[in-house]
Amino acid sequence: MTTHALILPLQIAGLLHLVLICAGATMPSAVSLSGHLAVLPVFIRRLFYVYYAFIGMLLVGFGCLTFLFADTLASGVGLARAVCLLLTAFWALRLAAAAFIFDVRPYLTNWFYRAGYQAINVIFLYLLAVYVLAAWKGGSL
Repeated sequence: MTTHALILPLQIAGLLHLVLICAGATMPSAVSLSGHLAVLPVFIRRLFYVYYAFIGMLLVGFGCLTFLFADTLASGVGLARAVCLLLTAFWALRLAAAAFIFDVRPYLTNWFYRAGYQAINVIFLYLLAVYVLAAWKGGSL
């Protein structure tokens, strides 16, 4: 795959990070998060919200970097490959967490939530594939 051919898939990946932000914004109401957190001590509740915000900021950062610097990430230079490998690890671990740690079945109460959950997993797979491809084939002629 040529450097030029990687740019559009990377830009799509950048935009998909922002789609995940929108999906993540719906999660608190979908799982009645405030009710679950209400029984926790204030410190733990705030810690959760801080982690939630940091993950959101990471997704915005990953998305903006990928979209705005898609040509650089596709170039295959050392730092570009390192960033792509970091993002590969991030999304591989996120997929592993979805498969082996999180049991979301109790919250998939209607077709919309089930479809959304499957769509999110497809996005995770797409992101993983694009970053693997960019790390492996970036800079090819």
